[in-house]
Amino acid sequence: MFHKFSPSTDVTSQTPPKSSVQRSIRSAILSQWKIGAETLEQIWPKKESLIHVKCRNQVSIYTIHGEALFFQQSDGPIYPSLRLLHKYPFVLPRVGIDRGAIRFLLSGANMMCPGLTSAGGYLPPSEHALPAGTPVAVFAEGKEHAVAVGITKLGTEEMRKLNKDVGVEIVTHLGDELWSQQTL
Repeated sequence: MFHKFSPSTDVTSQTPPKSSVQRSIRSAILSQWKIGAETLEQIWPKKESLIHVKCRNQVSIYTIHGEALFFQQSDGPIYPSLRLLHKYPFVLPRVGIDRGAIRFLLSGANMMCPGLTSAGGYLPPSEHALPAGTPVAVFAEGKEHAVAVGITKLGTEEMRKLNKDVGVEIVTHLGDELWSQQTL
C-alpha cells in the first residue's frame, strides 16, 4: 500500500474532519481493535484535533501533530501505524513468521502460510482463531517489536490445514515509505 509513497506527490489534501466523523472513527477503532476507551484516550486524547490526510488510491492517513497514527483504504478496516503498534503492541491480534520469511517481508511480500505455520512461526490457538479479513500485527521470530501490519486472507485454522498460499496480506512494513516518514 505504501510502496513508493511520497508525500509530495501522493498527498492530495490535509483537513481536520468534523467532530461527528471523529466520533465515528473512534467507535470504529474501539470495535475493530482489542482496546478499551481509556487506551484510545491515551493514543488519541479527545482534546487533540485529528488531521485527515487524503492520499491517492483512496488511502486515508489520520495524524496528530504530523505523526501518522492510523490509516485506512476506502471503507476497509482501520490499521494502526507501525510506530503506534510499537508503543501499544496489544492493539491487534498477533501472528508470527519464522526467520526465513523476514527478508521477504521487509521487501514488501505477503506472508505465505508455511512461514506462519513452521516451527518459528506463530498462529493463535484454536480457541482464539482469527477469521479471514482480520487486521493483524506481524511479529518475526526473535524480534521484540512488530515488523508489519497486515490482514488475514484465510482464517487461522484454514492456514494450518492448507499450509500453502497467501496467509497474510501485508499493508505496511518496516522500511516502507510510511515508516520512513517521521511526520506528514
